[in-house]
Amino acid sequence: MSEEDLVIDVRGLNKHFGDKHVVRDLALQVRRGEIFGFLGPNGSGKTTSIRMLCGLLTPDSGAGQCLGLDVLQDSSAIKRQVGYMTQRFSLWEDLTIRENLDFVGRMFGMADRRQAVDNTLRELGLLERQQQLAGTLSGGWKQRLALASCLLHRPRLLLLDEPTAGVDPKARRDFWEEIHRLSAAGITVLVSTHYMDEAERCHRLAYIADGELLASGTASEVVAAQQLFTWRITGPLLQGLAERLGQLPGVELVASFGTALHVSGQDSTLLQHSLSQALAGSELAMQQLEPSLEDAFIHLMHYRRRQPGATP
Repeated sequence: MSEEDLVIDVRGLNKHFGDKHVVRDLALQVRRGEIFGFLGPNGSGKTTSIRMLCGLLTPDSGAGQCLGLDVLQDSSAIKRQVGYMTQRFSLWEDLTIRENLDFVGRMFGMADRRQAVDNTLRELGLLERQQQLAGTLSGGWKQRLALASCLLHRPRLLLLDEPTAGVDPKARRDFWEEIHRLSAAGITVLVSTHYMDEAERCHRLAYIADGELLASGTASEVVAAQQLFTWRITGPLLQGLAERLGQLPGVELVASFGTALHVSGQDSTLLQHSLSQALAGSELAMQQLEPSLEDAFIHLMHYRRRQPGATP
């Protein structure tokens, strides 16, 4: 992969806030036109990492480029070529949709502001609502307006920080259709999310915990790297069973999935033997599954918590 194919290419990025080491030696490569998922628990350093990449925060140390510009020296130039959508709606609720977009265009000093606003309203399906006050919009329409404001200045890179939090399933689905349309048009997207179905829509993924990158690759590569074997346990009286199964040899993780338990471990033979003995003579059934992306991420999170000095 040539350097020209990389929109983001950073290594060794660190950021402290006081005594807290928020991002630790982050190394990340994102290709042109790629949808790259950024996952991790709350407080893991995702937002801080995104803000360093888009020029809103200067790393304490490290090196690399974003859009061919130095992340330490060219933050102002990076900001002009990036669209950044924050977790919370950050536009003006007492302005209409059109007025919000016009104001954003003014901030970017766009000479063709009026035409750009017209085009963006049309492309994002906002034309019929252009005179509606932003504060009266539903969560899904606010999300669409926020995306429109990010796209107005024709950025080459979109950084989306949990963009679908708090919106209904249809709005989430529509949003992701738009993201794939933008990717097909050559815009690179880095998106943080907590939703596994959204993670699986990404071309590649990275998982971060306590500021440290623990895994990256395609969804199948991330799952395979954990070397997990997973069994699904179903039947009556599952309550209280998780704690008992968690004590068995070979069991590394027990997680509830609806009306079933997923039991995982890295020693296939020992895991199957322990479960077979524990469930013998009961009404419970066990079925081997291919480990899912969610299994892999839960395993990563539990692994991290077992490490010395990890956040509980």
